[in-house]
Formats: sequence, structure tokens, C-alpha cells
Amino acid sequence: METLCSSSLLTKQALPLSSINFAGAGSVSVPGFSLPSLKTRAFPNCIRKHSAVGIPRASVAVEQQTQKVKLALIRIGTRGSPLALAQAHETRDKLMASHPDLAEEGAIQIVIIKTTGDKILSQPLADIGGKGLFTKEIDEALINGEIDIAVHSMKDVPTYLPEKTILPCNLPREDVRDAFISLTASSLADLPAGSTIGTASLRRKSQILNRYPSLNVLENFRGNVQTRLRKLNEKVVQATLLALAGLKRLDMTENVTSILSLDEMLPAVAQGAIGIACRSNDDKMANYIASLNHEETRLAVACERAFLLTLDGSCRTPIAGYASRDEDGNCIFKGLVASPDGTRVLETSRKGTYTFQDMINMGKDAGQELLSQAGPGFFDS
Repeated sequence: METLCSSSLLTKQALPLSSINFAGAGSVSVPGFSLPSLKTRAFPNCIRKHSAVGIPRASVAVEQQTQKVKLALIRIGTRGSPLALAQAHETRDKLMASHPDLAEEGAIQIVIIKTTGDKILSQPLADIGGKGLFTKEIDEALINGEIDIAVHSMKDVPTYLPEKTILPCNLPREDVRDAFISLTASSLADLPAGSTIGTASLRRKSQILNRYPSLNVLENFRGNVQTRLRKLNEKVVQATLLALAGLKRLDMTENVTSILSLDEMLPAVAQGAIGIACRSNDDKMANYIASLNHEETRLAVACERAFLLTLDGSCRTPIAGYASRDEDGNCIFKGLVASPDGTRVLETSRKGTYTFQDMINMGKDAGQELLSQAGPGFFDS
């Protein structure tokens, strides 16, 4: 097991969106959160949408902001969490580097859209609608022409895309593994019996309980990365698991205690992958974002999503899947389904050529195998 850090957590404090003022050009005011570099580069040209926070009250200022949006060549829609913004800025930077016409100031605007998943934090995702909670409002803004492209964490994207939209681009995938974070233990195995782990993921819960039934899992441990780390620091729980990809994109790996191997914790479908969508009739935007596509990532994500679709996976279904290229250039797929209480875990694997149709077939076939093994009522425990 790779150990990155065993020192105290939360060198970066929580970043509540309500405290960010996007009104001033290139300025960010975040009480209690020291981010000197943000004033010059992290949130340039951001426009806050669907919220009154930080919007200039003077009509002239509002008109100026509106004019800026109209002048933008590309409006990127995104959630407002620090991680979502990091992904949107990564997309913006890649577009600017690849297309000279987008490199001018104001050519690309970032539009923050608050989703249902961001608004309701007191209930488990499965109880308020499951998949699509972090994409629905962004998709609607895209279809309605309020934004030109949408940047999503691929593991939040439902297996069916909304009508009139396409998703032709995945950026290069980050590390897919999960990170273990604790103030008192070096690993899951090191936690004393009765310790509580916080997670909002049934996938993580079921795999934890399958291997460590003496541990407790606090469900609905929701919020952005900073919020979860703050709760850990306040000893609400003794440990938590977070996607290593998000911590890397936020430059927060100093908080990681250890990294779980893929044998210990199989990742969520499409974990670590960013997807960029546009309207299906917008050839200009499709060409812009297709130029950023990382084909190896796109094929792996397609394989995993075919597996998920076959299983009809939802937020109530513990499912994990990972497709990767081996040293010979072949695709290796591993898939898992579990009962929510972790008492049963079913696993399978496939190997085939690293080509689109073969990988789609591998994902579907693996899903059908586990469906037949699970039988009726498997996910009801």
C-alpha cells in the first residue's frame, strides 16, 4: 500500500460557495480560506448563475456582465464546487491551448449552475432521485442554449444522455483509485472494531463491510471534498474514502493517509474521467471539444458504462467497474456487484481487444453474467 501522508488533515479549509464573490473581475473573497493564487488565475471570467450571491446589484453592472456572456465564443456550464470548477478550468485551458481563437481574454466564459444534488444535502442521493442529480440542470441549460458546452464528472452522468445532446469527448483520465483518509489509522485494516467510516457511496460501503464487517458506515456523508475533510477533522467519523482523482485535481493529496489497491476497492464506473457535452446540432462546438478527446479514456468509459447500463445501475445499486489497457495493448475489464450490506459480492472479468465494439460487448456480457448470478431480490438486502 502506498502511503502519501500520515500528518494532520485539512491544511486547506472548507470552501463554502456562498462565501465566494464572483462579481469582481478576477477576484475571489473567501473568508477563512487562504488561496492567494485564486486572485490571479483560478476563477477568471466566472459568472454565477441561478443564485443571487455575488451578482452586482447595479443595473449597469448586470448589463456589463450580460454583454460579456454574449461576446463569449464558448460558455462552459459547470457545477460550482471547487472540484467541478477545477475540471471546468482544465477544460478551458486545454481549449485555449488548442485553438488560438479561444485564447483571447473573454473568449471563454464559465457559467456556474446549481444542481439538485448541490441544493439537497440532507438526504441520501438515492432518496432524492439518484442518477442525474448533478447533471439535470446543466443539461437543461445546454439544451436551452444558455451554455455551449457542459463539463461533467463522468461517474455522475446517467447511462442515457438527454435528447439533443452528445458527449464526444473525455479528457485524459486521472488515477481511478480511492484514497483512505484518517487521523487515527493508516488503513482500513488498522481501524479498531466499531470505528465509523463516512461515505455517501453504496459501492464503497458494500466493499468495506464485505471485508471488514466489524466497522460501521455512516451513510449520507455528503458534501464537497473540503466539507467531508472538515467533518473528519471534527471527529464526526474516524475515516473516510475519497476519489484520489479529485484530490489530485484540487492539489490536496497531502491529506491522503494511504491509497487503496484495485483489489481492495474497485472504483466506480468512469471514476476519474471528465466528460464534455454539447448540443447534437452544434457542429462548431462538437469540433472544438472533439479535438480534446483522449480516445483510450473514451473507450474505457464506454466499456464501463455498457456494464452499468446492462445492470440498470442506480444510486441504490452497489456497482463497480474498471476497464484498462494492459502491457500487450488489450483491454482488461473487472466488474463487481454487491448487496448493499456487503454480505454478498459477485465479481467477473473480461479480456479482449482495445476497440470500441469489442469493449462495449465485454461490458454488456460481464453485466449479463452478474445479473444472472445475482438473481431476483439480490439488491433488496
